[in-house]
Amino acid sequence: MQKRYHTDKPAPKAWLTVGLLFVIALLNYIDRTMITTMRGSIVDAIPMTDAQFGLLTAVFLWIYGFLSPLAGFMADRLGKSRVVLGSLFVWSAVTWLTAYATTFEQLLLTRALMGISEACYIPAALALIMDYHRGPTRSLATGIHMAGIMSGQSLGFLGGWIAEKHTWNTAFLLFGIFGVVYSLLLIFLLKEAPREKTPDTNEGNKIGFGKGLVYLFRQRSFILLVVFFALVSILTWLVVGWLPTYFKEQFGLSQTMAGVYSTAYVFTSAIAGVLLGGFLADRWGRRDPRGRIWVPAIGLCIAAPAIFLASYTTMLPIAVFCFITYTVTKSFSDANTMPILSMIIDHRYRATGYGILNCCGTLVGGVALYYGGFLRDTHIGLSTIYQFAALFIVLAAISLFLIRPKKELIEQ
Repeated sequence: MQKRYHTDKPAPKAWLTVGLLFVIALLNYIDRTMITTMRGSIVDAIPMTDAQFGLLTAVFLWIYGFLSPLAGFMADRLGKSRVVLGSLFVWSAVTWLTAYATTFEQLLLTRALMGISEACYIPAALALIMDYHRGPTRSLATGIHMAGIMSGQSLGFLGGWIAEKHTWNTAFLLFGIFGVVYSLLLIFLLKEAPREKTPDTNEGNKIGFGKGLVYLFRQRSFILLVVFFALVSILTWLVVGWLPTYFKEQFGLSQTMAGVYSTAYVFTSAIAGVLLGGFLADRWGRRDPRGRIWVPAIGLCIAAPAIFLASYTTMLPIAVFCFITYTVTKSFSDANTMPILSMIIDHRYRATGYGILNCCGTLVGGVALYYGGFLRDTHIGLSTIYQFAALFIVLAAISLFLIRPKKELIEQ
């Protein structure tokens, strides 16, 4: 008979914490992605080339990526909830400040500042969820949090809509003020998870950044997870950064409708993907811990041909259906990356480890975004770019299949 693995019940505040983080994650991605849906309005107000517009998101990703490992270490060392609250307050203040930019250089500076502040959030938030959810709810809890991210992406079209109805500055002003107020409220609600006393509890507070890096990169499975995350991020950020433009140019849609198709339709489907991926992985993982690996790997095997066909067809309904299929199945990975990480490294290094994943993923994603704009300036279409990038999804699936969880870490 196949072994059923140990399953702890979540702590009393576990689901409340996920709910609070859901709202932060939603705001996180509205603030970072709405700029892509108001491209026309911004370029009209602040003239720039396609490469410069791509650079606005790329510089955010590069800074975000470089600082992510250190930000993760800060969460492991100082406390996840503190880092989450500080990150939310600062990036919301920067979003507010963005509304007052009048030149490309000022806009670029605010995107860089947002990269610094947002780098601290996701590693800390996901590690906090892992501390609260140690049993059969781990992937679903992660999936619900990631659904907040997808909801933020799907509501990104509000940026383009508000920009057309008012000005591009208005959305940054509104969401920035909301985030600052919400961060102050959470001071009284968001707390650290209770942990059982273990021999390494005190030692965990003394870990060094260099020691953590050495430990992580000695793990073969961790290196494979980094490769997987980087490969998936190439296409993820090409879709996030350029899909509104693709729909607008390929199918002759208005700025608002292109934003609706790419965010409200396509990115909304990712919510179903992370919830389904979390549910399936938790069910499979009760009998075999590799279920948390197999679910996202199989999802990627479906996502690759879907994105290829989506960028090949000239029929809007087929393109939308295929982009939705890609988004749903690729999102299985989003719900399970941190649970997989928790099966291959010690709990003391979770935020640091995820920070390294973010670093690699966002750096290559930033390069992809910038060169997406560069290739467009040389008259290479987004269809060709997306078709070629589908290959990276196949390679990412292979990397996942090669990961081996450690039995002694499955129940941490």
